[in-house]
Amino acid sequence: MRVLIYGAGAVGLGLANCLLKSGSEVCLITRPNTVRELKQGGLSRTGIFGQFHAEPRSFTAYQSLDEIRNMTLRQGSGQAFDFILVCVKSFDSASSAEDLSRHPGVFGQNTKTVLCQNGWGNAEKFTAHFPKERIYSSRVITGFTRHKLNEVEITVHADAIHIGSLFGCDLASVEPLAKAITEGGIPSITVPDIEKDLWAKMLYNCALNPLGAILDVPYGSLAKNTYSRDLMARIIEEVFAVMTAAGFRTHWPCADGFLKIFYDKLVPDTAKHKSSTLQDIAAGKKTEIDSLTGEVLALAEKHHIDVAYNRAIYAIIKFVDARRTG
Repeated sequence: MRVLIYGAGAVGLGLANCLLKSGSEVCLITRPNTVRELKQGGLSRTGIFGQFHAEPRSFTAYQSLDEIRNMTLRQGSGQAFDFILVCVKSFDSASSAEDLSRHPGVFGQNTKTVLCQNGWGNAEKFTAHFPKERIYSSRVITGFTRHKLNEVEITVHADAIHIGSLFGCDLASVEPLAKAITEGGIPSITVPDIEKDLWAKMLYNCALNPLGAILDVPYGSLAKNTYSRDLMARIIEEVFAVMTAAGFRTHWPCADGFLKIFYDKLVPDTAKHKSSTLQDIAAGKKTEIDSLTGEVLALAEKHHIDVAYNRAIYAIIKFVDARRTG
């Protein structure tokens, strides 16, 4: 099985390591400094699912899709992949979809693209360039932290990776991918209702991710404090109202049902995790707030719903973003 990892941040490296461990042929597209480190030191994984090291010769890493095309032309071999895992930040979805569309050689007749990203609205950016039957989505609530450019630690894990189609496409074609990730160390399954999973993660992320960044605390600390618990409950209630008005569904009929599983399982299982928004701010990178709370605000405006708590959280993160970028 040939897999292209498009975007080798923490999530991309974590998934690549699992696929290498299970025997897949893996190619990564990433930044020049990461390519250099991967080629020199290989790819290492530590954390709750154990250690594994992939030697540099066991995979390939390039700075661009053009490099893959040029290499395959020189070698006279094919370049099509069975799966393309998109692991870039959500604000890069549109440019990534366009980039991939300019390189049809990486797609075979049955190649599937799986979006391994935060937020809502990523699939639409890809279906603007590709048929819906090529595009699948995944829900990942496993915590990855990259300590070095070629090393990733799996810090927390709340549930199996879920892979499915927002467009009712066949799941059998992505079963081999789920099996390979599972064999590599992280449980993964295919599901028929990925929309419900993605909105469950939106509820989870909108409550924890920006607030954890603003207060600079791990998720478990937010659940222990009366004031932050009240704030998260109000954020979740607003997101639930927007989701329902927009015609989307999740696994619970009301916000109270989600809040129970939120505090009983999801937060305890990820209590030590510090949010990706906090990690981005600390690293001086752009945050994904527009694909999280920003998407909620856009839908709220469309359906005339007041989301004061989400709007306040969004404004604070945008202020931090603006201050860092000048």
